[in-house]
Amino acid sequence: MATKKAAPKKPSSRKTAAKKSASRKNAPRKQPEVPAFTSDEDLESYKMMLTIRRFEEKAGQMYGMGLIGGFCHLYIGQEAVVVGVQMASIEGDQMITGYRDHGHMLAMGLDPKGVMAELTGREGGLSRGKGGSMHMFSAEKHFYGGHGIVGAQVSLGTGLAFANRYQDNGNVSFVYFGDGAANQGQVYESFNMAELWELPVVYVIENNQYAMGTAISRASAQTDLSKRGVSFNIPGEQVDGMDVRAVKDAAARAAASCRAGNGPFILEMNTYRYRGHSMSDPAKYRAREEVNRMREEHDPIEQVKARLLRSKKIDEAALKEIDADVRAIVTEAANFAQESPEPDASELWTDITEEVQA
Repeated sequence: MATKKAAPKKPSSRKTAAKKSASRKNAPRKQPEVPAFTSDEDLESYKMMLTIRRFEEKAGQMYGMGLIGGFCHLYIGQEAVVVGVQMASIEGDQMITGYRDHGHMLAMGLDPKGVMAELTGREGGLSRGKGGSMHMFSAEKHFYGGHGIVGAQVSLGTGLAFANRYQDNGNVSFVYFGDGAANQGQVYESFNMAELWELPVVYVIENNQYAMGTAISRASAQTDLSKRGVSFNIPGEQVDGMDVRAVKDAAARAAASCRAGNGPFILEMNTYRYRGHSMSDPAKYRAREEVNRMREEHDPIEQVKARLLRSKKIDEAALKEIDADVRAIVTEAANFAQESPEPDASELWTDITEEVQA
């Protein structure tokens, strides 16, 4: 991803609660036009989305071979969401998400070898083989998980935003969760506190339409998830989560609002997962024709590929070379994951308590 800029200091002045409430509540919901990407931006997003796609394909293959155990939730189809948001972030911004987290880690710049080794439960993994697919973390990259409990990350991500406000560091917490988690009670407790304390947090709802396997129309009374913050005066926006340009634009505007001291913002990313909820899900609740149609008409990677070819700044041969380079990176990660030793039994007793110097 591109080198990030330093975080600007947050303005010291604050609007009155009455003015802020009125202006945010009456903010227009008209969808802005999607700004064009430069060829460099298209190429940057293409490489990262392709890396996530190829990584997840390899993870699915290794799961089928019995090399990855436990749960494994693939991000195939949703790549534009995390890549677009990450393109809009700056140095120091935090990310926290649920259990469909492999793509988020790669977008944050974590080493694919460490991610894959964690999936296989090996010593070379980011959590030294003890966390698996759903529990990885990197303070250096400002990635705070990877959480297996549905919706648990929302309150934690709100806490990260509280720290940003307390430290006045100009950073934003990007908190990801899905359409299923959007019905969790702790989400609304977090919304309330975030708005009350004007916390710099962007809630990114990755609406892939089916949660664990139930269509959103059958599970949610209000299917426009961007409106879930209305009772708290939190503005929201629906975004085409299959178009990385729309994602980056919306995320940049939401983050700018947070950095200006306006409090939280909700982005509903309308996206689609091509695979089941997890590797054990046959996804019989939707038609194969529906999945094929989404792949053919809305695939986020193919959209960027088509723009690159139309621009004539790159040709098919160069794109194939990029794909070959990406596959080599993923193959190297897979080999590392299989060759890395299993963690020593002594690791059972590490990372449980913290020794505090008197």
